[in-house]
Amino acid sequence: MATWTIDPMHSEIQFRVRHMVISTVTGSFQQFEGKIEADNDDFSDAKVSFSADINSIFTGNEQRDGHLKSPDFFDAANHPKLTFESTAFRKTGSDTYEVTGNLTIRGNTKPVTLKAEHGGTTKDLYGNTKAGFEINGKISRKEYGLTWDAITEAGGAVVSDEIRLALNVQVAKQ
Repeated sequence: MATWTIDPMHSEIQFRVRHMVISTVTGSFQQFEGKIEADNDDFSDAKVSFSADINSIFTGNEQRDGHLKSPDFFDAANHPKLTFESTAFRKTGSDTYEVTGNLTIRGNTKPVTLKAEHGGTTKDLYGNTKAGFEINGKISRKEYGLTWDAITEAGGAVVSDEIRLALNVQVAKQ
């Protein structure tokens, strides 16, 4: 079985959320780790595990980052990591997959299905085998206990329930 680990220097873990109904805020996790284990070169039998450090959240605004780490949202002091463990990695096309697994945020575990596109596999300048994936999906933040809410004067939610996930991941074969 081959083990592939995430190369953090060439990977991005981002999320996007509608703010006040009129715009989108993008955030990321700066510290994360993960691996893929697969026997097949096409990853059709892959098992994925991933975790991100909640305290590494970054949105470009220190006050907002602090609020996201607080008990109103992620509660980083009591739940320092979010995790994902795949239960299925199903090939849906020549380079596309559905990745199903259990996502745990703030102590709440829910099944989630994400779309993945394999960008290819190649050797880098040092002879290391690398593979790239773009992974996208949507989750409901409230299902994971991130229930803080406020309403604008116009009656819209300040932060939408739907969170869009966008991961660009490069993995290195070990």
